[in-house]
Amino acid sequence: MTPPTRPLLELDEVVVEYPGKGRGKKPFRVLHGVSLSIAPGETLGLVGESGSGKTTLGRAVLGLAPVTGGAIRYQGRTVSGLGKRERRALSKDIQVVFQDPFTSLNPAMTVMDILTEPLLVTGVSRADAERRVQGLLDQVYLPLDAARRLPREFSGGQRQRIAIARALCRDPKVIVCDEPVSALDLSTQARVLDLFVEIQEATGVAYLFVTHDLSVVRHISHRVAVLYRGEIVETGDAAKVTENPDHPYTKRLLLAAPVPDPDRQAERRAERRELQRAQAEAG
Repeated sequence: MTPPTRPLLELDEVVVEYPGKGRGKKPFRVLHGVSLSIAPGETLGLVGESGSGKTTLGRAVLGLAPVTGGAIRYQGRTVSGLGKRERRALSKDIQVVFQDPFTSLNPAMTVMDILTEPLLVTGVSRADAERRVQGLLDQVYLPLDAARRLPREFSGGQRQRIAIARALCRDPKVIVCDEPVSALDLSTQARVLDLFVEIQEATGVAYLFVTHDLSVVRHISHRVAVLYRGEIVETGDAAKVTENPDHPYTKRLLLAAPVPDPDRQAERRAERRELQRAQAEAG
């Protein structure tokens, strides 16, 4: 599938800084002028190691991290720096799926209450909201009786399906996916990734898919951007970046992925150490 090229979401030289800890300390800069764009119906995989700034970038898109420079635009409108009321209105179009589905779901509420809540607060009738929820449960392949149950009664993969259903409640145009499969076992990961792809094909939603795993972004992304120390060091077609990258850091990420052959794994570790050494010498 080739998505449209007109940007839906744009990040233009975005800078995120947090105040320094202690009097007189300089602000800590997490993102150093990041520019990205996502088209309608496209998945942009954002990959990097822990501490690279990738989660901060996702939080900036959601209005949860302070944008101290540059701009974030949605459908051409600058949305960085919006007030709380305007940000709540924007949440209809920009939603999120977090890494840990259990902590993101209220353990005291049934699935029906969790999924109807964002609809009821916008004035949708309870009857219409419950019909919508039944359709969402079917869309994410959960049984209809799931609506009457509590989050603790489900497996990790099922809870993530509930979180995906909640993100879909108001028909968003963009979903920020923050490491949404990293807490799942490999077989469950594959099923949830396939669900993301299926939902995108059915609805045209765009994803900003944040992960540390190049194999995951290869599976789901149209394009990939690689973030290193708060800067984009490589971006391009998913197959190219995840199979034949140009930047040494991306090559190191690729070599860090485990392979079943012990001899080949040892070779990859040696190659990665050599790349680290060469990159350190280069500055």
